[in-house]
Amino acid sequence: MTEYRRPTFPVEIYRDEQGRPIDYGNRWGGASPPEDVYSRVSNLQRFARLHDVANALIEWLHTTFDVAVDEAPNAAADRLHMPNEVVRAVRVVPRNPTAAPLTFVLTPFPGVYLHAGSLNDFHFPVCGCDACDDDVLNLAEELEWTTRTVVSGGYSERFDPGRGDWIEYRLEEPGVGMRSGRSRTEDLPEDRVKSARTAVPPAGQWSPWPLLPKGLADAIG
Repeated sequence: MTEYRRPTFPVEIYRDEQGRPIDYGNRWGGASPPEDVYSRVSNLQRFARLHDVANALIEWLHTTFDVAVDEAPNAAADRLHMPNEVVRAVRVVPRNPTAAPLTFVLTPFPGVYLHAGSLNDFHFPVCGCDACDDDVLNLAEELEWTTRTVVSGGYSERFDPGRGDWIEYRLEEPGVGMRSGRSRTEDLPEDRVKSARTAVPPAGQWSPWPLLPKGLADAIG
């Protein structure tokens, strides 16, 4: 398997209004942020590194797994919420229909939306305001982990029993970490929910992505 390698990040120092270096991820020291920073979004350029990570992940998926890559203008339509401008959208679909597709949407914020399987979007960052205090390296690791967990078969989507009023997702990498959540189906586009009821595997567990045959992988790589 081709090894994924994160792009090199240059060391960048951002400063607050008093000229002090900002330690993103630890800025508020466990205390509640000041009220005014919830409406403030500064040093946006630091999030541009997420575009570099997303592009590297797309290239890794293309050269490692047996997939179809779609960069048509409508690829961004996989997203469920918050339509806005798009810098790049790439849908990566494994040729095994029981494996979950991934769509990377790079936004001008800059940020990355990752649509996985049928009915879940993951946002990097979720908000990006100064109160959230996002550390870009942590976001990059989360984006990489989410992608890796999906392609390794650690991703599931399940409708609740009965009428299926809720859909739950679960990302799990044994010995590393787990993340889960759920949404009301009435809050999602009706046509997407209807399609998902047949697209999601019966047991809910998506399969690992198939690898490219070695000769073809060497040729692409």
